[in-house]
Amino acid sequence: MQVERTPSLGDMEAPPPYGQVELAVIGLGYVGLPLAREAASVGLRVVGLDRDPRVVAGLNSGRSHVGDVSDDEVRRMRAAGFTATRDDACLAGAQTVVICVPTPLGEDGGPDLGAVVSATRAVAGRLRPGQLVVLESTTYPGTTEEVVRPLLEESGLRAGEDFALAFSPERIDPGNTQHGLRDTPKVVGGCTPACAVRAVAFYAKFVNMVVQAKGTREAEMAKLLENTYRHVNIALVNELAIISRELHVDVWDAIRCAGTKPFGFQAFRPSPGVGGHCIPIDPNYLSYKVRSSLGYDFRFVGLAQEINRRMPEYVVRRAQDLLNSAGRPLHGSRVLLLGVTYKPDVADLRETPAEPVARLLRERQAAVAFHDPQVPGWSVDGVEVPRVGDLTAALRECDLTILLQDHSAYDLPALADTARLLFDTRGRINKPGVEVL
Repeated sequence: MQVERTPSLGDMEAPPPYGQVELAVIGLGYVGLPLAREAASVGLRVVGLDRDPRVVAGLNSGRSHVGDVSDDEVRRMRAAGFTATRDDACLAGAQTVVICVPTPLGEDGGPDLGAVVSATRAVAGRLRPGQLVVLESTTYPGTTEEVVRPLLEESGLRAGEDFALAFSPERIDPGNTQHGLRDTPKVVGGCTPACAVRAVAFYAKFVNMVVQAKGTREAEMAKLLENTYRHVNIALVNELAIISRELHVDVWDAIRCAGTKPFGFQAFRPSPGVGGHCIPIDPNYLSYKVRSSLGYDFRFVGLAQEINRRMPEYVVRRAQDLLNSAGRPLHGSRVLLLGVTYKPDVADLRETPAEPVARLLRERQAAVAFHDPQVPGWSVDGVEVPRVGDLTAALRECDLTILLQDHSAYDLPALADTARLLFDTRGRINKPGVEVL
């Protein structure tokens, strides 16, 4: 009786009739498109899968929708053979598939894995022996083994035997011109040692340093540790800012002095709140896992969330006090918000603290307008916030200007000289008469 040999991890079937590529990226957003760009730049044949027809059509026409990837770079990708598509048939011809889909928070406070599950099922339907599958979407420890692996193995193939499976947390920092994907160390954890070897070899083609984790859970935890660390320390300095004002201490100067210590201290600075997808969102994944698996709360994260979420309200209260001191009520005052993105010099509005600040000001009947060199239009709760065109005139006309984001395009001394009343939430303007957070 002849026994059929089980395919090994290194086996590769003949390519499908429509050809074979070395990488298929699922999700062409802030994470997936830079990944596709770097892979294409070293000569890998890349295809991108996205469900948004506008994204697909734009990329195939040489237009980028991501700030960190220029139109010229997309055109170079296209010249190197990159194609965007909505057809998951492209997955069957890929040696490696990387999943870079969003994981927003669900109603239970944990990650909504709907997009991950959908992408994984698409991969499972096209899975072939020898393929490498990597999850990059941020999630809680155990997702790769407990959610992704069983779905892929419904194909009849086994992770670590027939195909390789790994997790590699994304470390994209929008707007960061010093540390891009290529020169930021890439953490990789495999379901098995053989899986890790495959994943490390893949990323080493276009990333300068690849760091191998013990397994997928450690790699998943590393991502959450990075952002929880930042979340907790931002909350610490935000609460210090509130306390220091009551104690008549210049918290910004205290941070400056502490930052001169060459060891044992990293400077974090107060802000009107936290934004972006990572810091306000990712620590919740860890809280969810602790609560659902261990039955108790991750108290550090809960406290940090409480402090950072109340910062927009603190900013509005300080704004109201500032106007009162000038003999004006907040009700009916004209308030100009400068910089409404979540970080400087990017157009990214995800989880920006400017949104709750604007909402709270409106609730108190202030007339709110905004200016941001990165944002042509902005709405809060479906209601458009007027954008000023003439910044100098607006600074002179508005009763209060609040600097929420210190874009490099702003002439900060000029803001201080021109605004009738200025509240600097970023601690950048050291001039008499300027209120600082």
